[in-house]
Amino acid sequence: MAPRLKLREIAFFERPVHFARPFRFGAITINATPQLYVRVEIEVEGRGSAVGASAELLVPKWFDKRPELSPAQTVDGLRRSLEIARGLYLARTGFLTAFDLHASCIGAQIATCAKKNIPALAAAYGPAEIDKAILDALLRAMDTNFFDGMAGNIAGIDARLSPDLKETDIAQFLAGRKPLPRVAIRHTVGLDDTVEGEGGVADARENAGASYFKLKLSGDPAADAARLARIGKELDTLGRGTKVTLDANEQYADIASLHALIDRLDHDAALRSIASRLLYVEQPMPRDITRQSPLGSLAAHGFIIDEADDSYDAFPAARALGYCGISSKSCKGLYKSIVNATRAAKWSAGGARFFVTGEDLTCQAGLAVQQDLALGAFIGVTHAERNGHHYVDGFGDTPVAEAQAFAAAHPDLYADAGQGIRLSIHDGDLLTGSLATTGFATSVHPDWSALAPLEQPKSPWE
Repeated sequence: MAPRLKLREIAFFERPVHFARPFRFGAITINATPQLYVRVEIEVEGRGSAVGASAELLVPKWFDKRPELSPAQTVDGLRRSLEIARGLYLARTGFLTAFDLHASCIGAQIATCAKKNIPALAAAYGPAEIDKAILDALLRAMDTNFFDGMAGNIAGIDARLSPDLKETDIAQFLAGRKPLPRVAIRHTVGLDDTVEGEGGVADARENAGASYFKLKLSGDPAADAARLARIGKELDTLGRGTKVTLDANEQYADIASLHALIDRLDHDAALRSIASRLLYVEQPMPRDITRQSPLGSLAAHGFIIDEADDSYDAFPAARALGYCGISSKSCKGLYKSIVNATRAAKWSAGGARFFVTGEDLTCQAGLAVQQDLALGAFIGVTHAERNGHHYVDGFGDTPVAEAQAFAAAHPDLYADAGQGIRLSIHDGDLLTGSLATTGFATSVHPDWSALAPLEQPKSPWE
């Protein structure tokens, strides 16, 4: 029986994050954005109280790409999602399991946000961040780590939000998990990133020895093909087996333009280097068009959804359209990631190929990267996009003492090579050993006194 808890407090904070270089994906270039921090206090039945934490960037123009909204307005939409979720969660005053809390609030969260013109993907951000902090507190109260706790279903995850699964499917999946000791990084090549020469794709100081690369697409088949051909030449110089994924961030307008790109990959000799390394293509079309566009013959190339993953039924719906995978991001909900990984395992049992991937959304050093890395390692994500360390200078605006505390507690994840504390990458991999600590993958919480309260949303969302 999963332990039950009551929520006592939910507090939101933020800290600026300035990028060391511009990160361009889709139609936006990010140079800075705030990072959210969540602090919760819970009372666990028979075990007393505990405090938990989570963190995630407030990323503009990813959760909500509507052109009429400014980047700042889309960040405000995330802040409003958090405030709505806080009210719903705190209104549950009895003892509930962690998943009870999530399951009892997520429907009202989506519906309330829809009335305020906040799309489902942004609506899910609030519960996702609160859920991570609650889980951290629960694991601390029960004196166990994330991997052991989740294998025993400490959160009480069931199939009420995924009627295509049985309770036993989820329980068996969780009980059989053995966390990966290493997760390979997938190095991101943003649309404004250098391709050739110093600072380029093949520069070891940039790619950190990665064998996996994630290449952003613009939505223009000709321009993307030309750029991919240049990147392919650089990968050929590395002298090691490399694999690539492509991510369009919804920029391909329709199935016809997507066919044009794939046709080039299939037949253009200049793209043979990329085509031979390609693992899958991520979220090529806008989420609304995705739902109306079966892939047909394109499905053989391997496609996954990411931004279209805005509900518990998104993966089964995408499967019916020819998609074989879906991304795991803790900012979209850790419980949904586990449900989708259960589905992928079940659907693949007969020999078909379904999988869950790890896509980063610029998780920053500290809480965010550790919790997302632990989730991926638990569900079996062998390589994950990790671009937070690439676009931000180490711990960025984090106070030095806080960064040092994380490095001391997790010496396999961080190191100071003379330029400040940074993520430590070992032959292209991140090590997960120190994540098996009491709590949700962290021995350390942020310095709450060094954080500002979450800004109030400024946009008129009603």
